[in-house]
Amino acid sequence: MPIGIFDSGIGGLTVAGAIHRILPEEQLIYFGDTAHLPYGDKSPEAIRNYSLNIGRFLLSQKCKMIIIACNTASSHGYQALIKDIGNQVPVINVIDPVIDELVKLKKHHHVGVIGTKSTIQSGIYASKIARIDPSMKVSSMATPLLAPMIEEGYFDNQISHTVIHEYLSSQKLKNIDSLVLACTHYPLIKEEISDYYLGKVDIINTAEIVAKYVKAELERLELTNSLAHKGHRFYVSDYTKSFEKSTRLFFGEKIHLQLQLI
Repeated sequence: MPIGIFDSGIGGLTVAGAIHRILPEEQLIYFGDTAHLPYGDKSPEAIRNYSLNIGRFLLSQKCKMIIIACNTASSHGYQALIKDIGNQVPVINVIDPVIDELVKLKKHHHVGVIGTKSTIQSGIYASKIARIDPSMKVSSMATPLLAPMIEEGYFDNQISHTVIHEYLSSQKLKNIDSLVLACTHYPLIKEEISDYYLGKVDIINTAEIVAKYVKAELERLELTNSLAHKGHRFYVSDYTKSFEKSTRLFFGEKIHLQLQLI
């Protein structure tokens, strides 16, 4: 049985790629909701509806676990999916594993969080961290240009350097000791962000944390696969050449995108 993963576009491929590396024997079904990207400027109600439709589709594909590889959908669609299909398959979001890891490490005192407008406005990182460790200071800032910039392939160039510098130089992020990339697109510019801080700020690799959590959960639930699979499957709600190109970069193989309207 495969693992289902979804995001609005290519960002969730950072999570899928990390899972593929740590669990190479698992078949993945990835859904990129390219018809509705970016999720960051959509209403919570719309995001919940997208999440429910995609979750039900992945369930129809016999997925044994569904991963919301998007911070915005994790903020606004996770509880709806748990209520709708959580009694049939485990549903994993990308926020809780990262917060658990931050608190467990006990080395971060002032955490910065950057993400889409919708994720930051939800206040989900600050509120969840405060409940677990009230001593940890959290400074959050919306960075709405980053995800569209990455979707269009603008990273590791002068344009991305300028946009990243403009955001990270904000007073809102002054004196942070770690930075959570609260959008699954952002690991694609992790090195640029790290370069800006000259290695003095710990950049939290959310994709790797989520992949390790998924592995642990599959083992705990005795759902790991030990048989060879027939290859990963990729679905999109609207075909784009950039998505196909990005998928090939992550998985190093010829990719066939299947169109699935939701």
